[in-house]
Amino acid sequence: MLLSESEPRLFRFSRLLFGLFTHLLCAAFTVFVAILAKPGSSLFSWHPFLMTLAFSFFMTEAILVFSPHSSPVGKLKHQVKSRLHWILQCSCVSCALVGLGIIFYNKHVNGKPHFSTWHGLMGVVTVCVVVLQSVAALPLIYHKLAKGWSLAKLKRYHAAAGLVTYLLASASLLLGTCSAWFTSSVGGNAWYVTVLCPAISALTIMSQVTNAYMAKKRLQS
Repeated sequence: MLLSESEPRLFRFSRLLFGLFTHLLCAAFTVFVAILAKPGSSLFSWHPFLMTLAFSFFMTEAILVFSPHSSPVGKLKHQVKSRLHWILQCSCVSCALVGLGIIFYNKHVNGKPHFSTWHGLMGVVTVCVVVLQSVAALPLIYHKLAKGWSLAKLKRYHAAAGLVTYLLASASLLLGTCSAWFTSSVGGNAWYVTVLCPAISALTIMSQVTNAYMAKKRLQS
């Protein structure tokens, strides 16, 4: 708290601005892909919608819950924030698994090769890492599962692994905007604008996580 108050006002304002902008971006990007995909119009249509909902919306909001500058539930207790984070992450995992299953089945039905593009490879790796990250977070809820590990150390590892996971998810979304389906529907300046959405969100999340742990190190020193 003291560190936050001693921080230049311009920095605090810029982080607040970028945080609020990221909320809008991740929601707008998800809605845009939903309109583009028209979920329900075909089996494939559910894949881009669910993956974007998982990685652009649920995962981003799950991390921003803990933002000291732009959390929508900033005044709530940490325990409540943790529970909300857990719910959003479970929603993310559920959507990602269903989205992966749909594209796998869709390719099987149409006789197309699986994971033949960088987007496909990055996507399956990201889903696997998201699932592992979520399972590895269980000791944070049930601390008895991690005997000999301090809660503070577990939180540091979880935050670091979570940042890597989020960057993988952002890379998967970026590669998705380069897919044949997306580029055939979105072109010109609109394509560049949509690419900025996951890129800016990734930078905001990276800044939030790294600044949070740099601040803790300063307080401990």
